[in-house]
Amino acid sequence: MTGDDPDLTRRLKRTVLVVAALNLAYFFVEIAVALAIGSVSLFADSVDFLEDTAVNLLIFLALGLPLAKRALAGKAMALIICVPAIAAIVQAVAKFGDPEPPDVLSLIVTAGGAIVVNAVCAWLLAGFRHEGGSLTKAAFLAARNDVYANAAIIAMGVVTHLTLSGWPDIVLGLFIVALNLTAAKEVWETATEERLAAKALAGDFDDD
Repeated sequence: MTGDDPDLTRRLKRTVLVVAALNLAYFFVEIAVALAIGSVSLFADSVDFLEDTAVNLLIFLALGLPLAKRALAGKAMALIICVPAIAAIVQAVAKFGDPEPPDVLSLIVTAGGAIVVNAVCAWLLAGFRHEGGSLTKAAFLAARNDVYANAAIIAMGVVTHLTLSGWPDIVLGLFIVALNLTAAKEVWETATEERLAAKALAGDFDDD
């Protein structure tokens, strides 16, 4: 637990601030391209960068809190992870009537840059994913899942080029939704375990 190791806590705080800055910077890049080319999947992924910024800032603020409060923070982050999922659904539904394909070159280049950013973030957080419970697990899962999503966006770009259809972009947007909901579920379950552990330490074994 990071609270028992001040040096580990300091290193984790520095790491999540760097990760938050990287995510915020690329959010502006990706959302600008997504809006310019009308890509559902790229839009969903750009909101993911904003979500990851919020998650890592929340971790920075929550480090050092008691176990029970960290569990509550973990549940809050699980809900935050659902935000890009909702955004992707809205964009996908809006494009159902006019599934025009996005510009493939812009999409692939932007997704390639996103892979680099997310891979760096996942690498930075990998050493902390078992420390701090749901807090660091939330950040690691978000970065890891984003790498998968970015790779899928590149593959989808190739399919779009071959089919000249906007439907692969819409389908991938829904795939990103599934990734985020899975991450949210895992973080929520970990936070619930921490809450039960906090109750046990406090001698409160009553079910709520």
